[in-house]
Amino acid sequence: MARYTGPVCKLCRREGTKLFLKGDRCHSDRCAIEKRNYPPGEHGRSRFSRRSNYRVQLREKQKLRRMYQVLERQFRNYFKRAAKMKGVTGENLLRLLESRLDNMVFRMGFAPSRATARQLILHNHFEVNGRKVNIPSFKVTPGDRVSLREKSKNLLVTEEALKAYGSRGTVPYVSVDVSKKEGTYIEEPTRDVIPVPIEMNLIVELYSK
Repeated sequence: MARYTGPVCKLCRREGTKLFLKGDRCHSDRCAIEKRNYPPGEHGRSRFSRRSNYRVQLREKQKLRRMYQVLERQFRNYFKRAAKMKGVTGENLLRLLESRLDNMVFRMGFAPSRATARQLILHNHFEVNGRKVNIPSFKVTPGDRVSLREKSKNLLVTEEALKAYGSRGTVPYVSVDVSKKEGTYIEEPTRDVIPVPIEMNLIVELYSK
């Protein structure tokens, strides 16, 4: 399975915002954005003094794609699906990305980052409605219950992540039972409650050209 394996802190610096790709580090003063909030590279401080409309649209798309850690082809396919759905395309796109299993595991506090959530899923540590699922892009639907498998309930990484659950902010469209180590996707979220600082209209404009 193809995935980005380079230094993720450079991605945050490239986009000029926190993408929360490294878990606890992103919430500390060790975050690269806190130390060097300018693009990486020899000429990072002086890059991009001119910003065309296309560049602004492209950067918004890259922020969102990198935040959810999907490749370009995957992202484009999500957009095509969102465009065919009823409602606002930008909101539909966000809902599709939010409904990914790796994102749900992250939102429910079982993992400190989406990358860790993906790894845990691939190693068969989670189940949906009592059935083992090892596909990070699996679509979770409202009412579905996501839980750690019985043999995985004592994993150190999930226990540490659940200890911090709530301190980093929660979302109203999932509920979590920390003691049982399971969570439920309550309902499809509206745009105003999804904590993603992205201007979705710019992405729609980019793909609509």
